[in-house]
This record gives sequence, C-alpha cells and structure tokens, in this order.
Amino acid sequence: MSAREFSDDAQFRIAVSTLLDELLAQIDEIDSDDLDPRLSAGNLQVLFEDTNSTFVLSQQTPTHELWMSANLRAWHFVREDGVWIERDTREPMLELLSRLFTEKVGADIEFTL
Repeated sequence: MSAREFSDDAQFRIAVSTLLDELLAQIDEIDSDDLDPRLSAGNLQVLFEDTNSTFVLSQQTPTHELWMSANLRAWHFVREDGVWIERDTREPMLELLSRLFTEKVGADIEFTL
C-alpha cells in the first residue's frame, strides 16, 4: 500500500512529524548519558557519544517512506495499515528500533506507539 496510505504529501509529513515526536519523547526517557537526540523537520538523529555513532531517521516525501541509517546499514520503511514496516524484510520498524537501541545502550528498550 505504501504511497497510497497517504492521500497527499501533507498527510505524510504530519504522520512522520507525529511519529518522530513520539520517538523523541521515548528516547528522552532512556536512562543513558550517552544519548544525544536531535529533532528537526522530518529528521531525527541520535548520537551515541560513547561510540561516536549516529542513528538517523529521515522522511522521504516523494516516496512516502521513512529511511533509517544505523550501524553502517540502511532501511526503508513504508506505512501499511497504520504500521511502519521495512519495505524489503517486512519487519516492523518499532521492533527493529527496539532491538538496535537495546544493543547500543545495553538495556532492554521497547518502543511503542
């Protein structure tokens, strides 16, 4: 369904903004001094200061996708039936994010919406 989930670019941008705001709020709750999250329009970056690595989530308006880079890899998420999933592996984005953050901070992290 991907691009057809949103009737226009404005709807897509609103959905991404809401998602990134919620993820930022949850990241801010993680008990770690090594995290430095930064939110700008359509883009969420999280710097892990201890390893000098960065996770980036960024909106791709033309394709109505959310792209993520982390640990020298990239993923492309589409929203289907209200759930963000990786377009190739079909893995839910929140499960992937939870796993990546858990590995990075060494504590159980579970993102929810």
